[in-house]
Amino acid sequence: MTSAPTRATAPAVPLSDRTLSDLPPEISVPGYDRSALRPGVVHFGVGAFHRAHQAVYLEELARRGSTDWGVVGVGLHSRAIGEVLADQDNLWTVVERAAEGDRPTVVGVLTEYLYAPEKVLAVLTGEHIRIVSLTITSTGYRIDANTGQFDAEDEEIARDLADPGRPQTVFGYLVEALHRRRQAGLPPFTVLSCDNMQSNGTAARTAVVSFARLRDAELADWIDEHVAFPESMVDRITPSTSPEDRDAIAAAIGVDDRWPVVTEPFRQWVVEDAFCNGRPPLEDVGVQFVDDVAPYETVKTRLLNAGHSALAYLGYLAGYRTTEAVMADPVFREYMTRLMAEEIAPHLPEVPGMDLGRYQATLLERLANPRMPDQLARLGRRGSSKIPNYILPTVRSAMEQDRPYQLLCLAVAGWLRFLRGADYAGEEVPIQGPRTDLVTVAQEAGGDAAPLLSERSVFDHIGQDPRFADCVQRALSSLDRTGPREVVQEYLAGGGTA
Repeated sequence: MTSAPTRATAPAVPLSDRTLSDLPPEISVPGYDRSALRPGVVHFGVGAFHRAHQAVYLEELARRGSTDWGVVGVGLHSRAIGEVLADQDNLWTVVERAAEGDRPTVVGVLTEYLYAPEKVLAVLTGEHIRIVSLTITSTGYRIDANTGQFDAEDEEIARDLADPGRPQTVFGYLVEALHRRRQAGLPPFTVLSCDNMQSNGTAARTAVVSFARLRDAELADWIDEHVAFPESMVDRITPSTSPEDRDAIAAAIGVDDRWPVVTEPFRQWVVEDAFCNGRPPLEDVGVQFVDDVAPYETVKTRLLNAGHSALAYLGYLAGYRTTEAVMADPVFREYMTRLMAEEIAPHLPEVPGMDLGRYQATLLERLANPRMPDQLARLGRRGSSKIPNYILPTVRSAMEQDRPYQLLCLAVAGWLRFLRGADYAGEEVPIQGPRTDLVTVAQEAGGDAAPLLSERSVFDHIGQDPRFADCVQRALSSLDRTGPREVVQEYLAGGGTA
């Protein structure tokens, strides 16, 4: 936290209901009667992202006078979080970090935090609970990435099936609560996944129905028919809050918050409008309710996620370590601009209400935000899944339409060079992901792209297409001949064509 001035006067004010009126005037605080909030949402996974994203939208709704959509948070693994929140009356500070400075807001929409199993089933079976939302990470759904099947052999799942009245997993709680609601004649709640993954509603349905089927086939059929699992797309850069962040927030804005969250100004939430028991009017605060989330996901993954990968590999090899640093280099900024506009955007679907040019400009601003630098090493993780999911679909489309894809090939070649495990200064490159075995393949192959392009799990058949293979090989040979920045300049000048 660098641009906000340090307060040199009074000590930081401890965050609580009692001290809200004592906070500095630049901090936006709840102006509504928090005691009038009635919970309508139960949320599993009250981490940084939920607190900076879904909770902020619901907070804005509460500030507009809505009292039916308070949130009960549930934690499965950490009692400490609940203790911190209890000491702060379930309040926390969201600090938006923009280039021009900070915008702090206190969020008060959380009515209660429960450390499972305390009272959780009782709350889930309350008539007023209409949505159960999730941010449990992609691995939390226990779905095999290769088969798409739920992991029925998981030890915690087995314990929940053996003792359904005392669940330990999210799915144990959801299915037991739905069972009790059905027995009591109450309507089911909607299960709303808010995890940053494609087809998150489908993943939630697969996990919940599969768990239920292991327990009771009739109950599983009822859940499959009556419970809604909307797809959603979420977007907001929200890093983990460090102790340094907390101290800087206290010094800069005068709030002693033990669990603040820092985030970027941009946010987006697109939700399939398919709920089984009502929903809050979140469209009033910027949420987009749509019939089909897929086109929005396609635009996001092929622009933002593909751009992240391209920037991560080429930027890291060029000696940069953060998005802000590499985007300050005009060569890489032009590369990103043209990669999106010339090679990716022509293959994107039309999305109602989206200005694609403005969206691309916003992405560039987000990547360049000096207050929210992201680590290129983090963005470079799991390349073996990101390349086929985010970059290759556009390459296939470009090949079918005989459109340019040289800048995309350069991004792929950057990953192949990155996999050798060392940058141009000989410093170790951090390789993380499920296919670390590819490091050995890359090191043994050296400047030959063919062995890696033959990896069907990554490249499928496109790796053997001579048009693509030759394009990647030319880019890799260029990267071996000179530095990444020089190669990017060469490609921008048209030197990457056959």
